Amino acid sequence: MKKVYVIAEIGINHNGSLDIAKQLIDLAKVAGCDAVKFQKRNPDVCVPEHQKNVMRSTPWGEMTYLDYKYRVEFEKQEYDEIDRYCKEKGIEWSASPWDLDSLSFLMKYDIPWIKIPSAMITNEELMKASAATGKKIIFSTGMSTYEEIDQAVEWLDGCETLMLHCNSTYPAPLEDLNLSCIQTLKERYNCEVGYSGHEFRLGTSVAAIYLGATCIERHITLDRTMWGSDHMSSVEPQGLIKMVRGIRELELAYGDGIKKVTDGELAPRKKLRGY
Repeated sequence: MKKVYVIAEIGINHNGSLDIAKQLIDLAKVAGCDAVKFQKRNPDVCVPEHQKNVMRSTPWGEMTYLDYKYRVEFEKQEYDEIDRYCKEKGIEWSASPWDLDSLSFLMKYDIPWIKIPSAMITNEELMKASAATGKKIIFSTGMSTYEEIDQAVEWLDGCETLMLHCNSTYPAPLEDLNLSCIQTLKERYNCEVGYSGHEFRLGTSVAAIYLGATCIERHITLDRTMWGSDHMSSVEPQGLIKMVRGIRELELAYGDGIKKVTDGELAPRKKLRGY
């Protein structure tokens, strides 16, 4: 079995704190994840005009929605430190660009791949610009139809890609996960398929590997009760450690599907059968 690539999605669960971001990187490393992922936005571009001046209550007081988005957005100083820190810890990192400015920003770093979130796979300009970078493209397919995925695949033609099956409900109900779609996507698009989960459970991510997923992405947090939109559907420290351990155990146990007598069975075979 191919080693499963595990992405710990930090996203914006750092709440604008570089210290929290480092704690989450440490968690991902200790748990055995292969990479951490952030989200990068230019709030002026990504926040709709009608929402920019809407007031919002935050841990930093009342502020406009635009000011809040800037408050939790990392810029060059933070990403320089994230880049240095991840290299020191020996773990890969990348981010999801939500606009062209953010894509250009991320290209200043030697990231191993670009992740396109489900919300952006219908953005032709961003998809084509991401493909033009020559980087491997990982993209989620939450809340998308076959026709929309068909179009995304066409825009990424010629790229090394990894498609992630996903349900974009936060948190996602178990009955809506449709994990069997992993095999459907593999057959329809003849490509590598992984799973991006937002559910409370951990076993579903391990099960996704049995169904053919070669990459698992899960949001992580220090504490689900922290302030912020994604914490509730994220995996806490002990859960992440258990989940990755389960993934690695399945890799060992999966085997090649050929029935044979193992070395360990030879002694009991001789004792119980006489030969």
